[in-house]
Amino acid sequence: MATILIGVVATSHSQEFKDGTIDTGDKYENASLEHYESPEIIKKRLAWWEDARFGMFIHWGLYAHDGCHWNGQYGRSEHMMLKLQIPIAEYKKIADAFNPVKFNADEWVSIAKNAGMKYMVITAKHHDGYAMFNSPSNAYNIVERSKWKRDPVKELAEACEKQGLKFGVYYSLGRDWHDPNCNSIKGRRSNTWDYPNEEGKVLEKYIEGKVKPQLKELMTQYNPAIMWFDTPEHVTKTQSLEILKLIHGINPDCIVNQRVGNRLGDYAVREQKIPETGQPDPWESCMTLNHTWGYNKIDREYKSVETLIYNLVDIASKGGNFLLNVGPTGEGVIPDLSVDRLQRMGNWLKVNGQAVYGTSVAHIKDFKWGKTTQRKTKDGTTLYLTIFEWPKDGLMTLEENLDIKEVSMLISPDYPVSYKKNGTSTTFNLPDVAQDPIATVLKIKLNE
Repeated sequence: MATILIGVVATSHSQEFKDGTIDTGDKYENASLEHYESPEIIKKRLAWWEDARFGMFIHWGLYAHDGCHWNGQYGRSEHMMLKLQIPIAEYKKIADAFNPVKFNADEWVSIAKNAGMKYMVITAKHHDGYAMFNSPSNAYNIVERSKWKRDPVKELAEACEKQGLKFGVYYSLGRDWHDPNCNSIKGRRSNTWDYPNEEGKVLEKYIEGKVKPQLKELMTQYNPAIMWFDTPEHVTKTQSLEILKLIHGINPDCIVNQRVGNRLGDYAVREQKIPETGQPDPWESCMTLNHTWGYNKIDREYKSVETLIYNLVDIASKGGNFLLNVGPTGEGVIPDLSVDRLQRMGNWLKVNGQAVYGTSVAHIKDFKWGKTTQRKTKDGTTLYLTIFEWPKDGLMTLEENLDIKEVSMLISPDYPVSYKKNGTSTTFNLPDVAQDPIATVLKIKLNE
């Protein structure tokens, strides 16, 4: 079996400082969430999402036009405008030239569906301030500024509905390098080359003049199941609450992540990392396939399929969701290296998906061979042991006194798996070699 490496790479939603720390712009990133609604309402809203476990994140915008390069310079993908301090007047030329003629919403959604993903989140507006949707309130959008004149958010929303995936939109909340009143924390993520007077910026004007009108448009035009915010920065608690109430006033079932700011939102976000244990709040880990979120034509160092499947199962075993990112090209194509890995993940999930979808944390002690999940229904409890490191001689002993009804392997359901109980432990007699080169799942039905 290939070595599994869980890489943590530099994040592009957040800012990586010289000392190696990462700041998402939300000082409450690791704090427990607060809610302005009852726990029952939150639980009901999140029910489908917690069952889904696996979704596609898409970072797509003007930064993809020349693979995050401008005037021959590398611009760190979706942070290109900030990294290279591209003047708005020059960045608008990219908007005028952007023409993703190969974009096909049905194809993108099919790629996600074939990967076993249950929902999709697309960048409706990233930090550059450019709307990748039809925004009547602000002319700086793909329908009005590009040669293409189409609305990819609309087309993806329709394709998701047609193919049975939930649809969500990403919105950069506290960073907008096009707006003269958006002042990111300490000026380190602001557009200070076009708008140098940080003290003169009035965030309220940006929130009222751009954010709220565009959120209303996103909610009414596309009816997203998820509103995925990023970088709340200077947004106040009052503003975060107003935004939540705006969203839920239009659709009470819309899920909102914690980056609406100020410890609010329905679930927590862990970016480019997986916590060591389960979390007190519902949570999601968002990660890249390679080193950048947006398309980077020189970045071809991708995580292996083994690592991606391990990450998915590891996250599910801790009660979380996995939002895995792709960065389409400026022409509107998801790169082949991404598609290949996603398809192979989907192949594994077709056999073993029941160990991921709709599962919860299984408290199995010292399971050193892999990860564990469980499913509880009215018919009883089923344990899933996803084995990444095959036990020597096929003998695997759990320090658990399990009341077993039946045992099988998902990849070889007819193989007779025997087991023996010895006091408080249970030993399973498995084949001498793994049945799946990546991970074999043992399914254990328990008596009620």
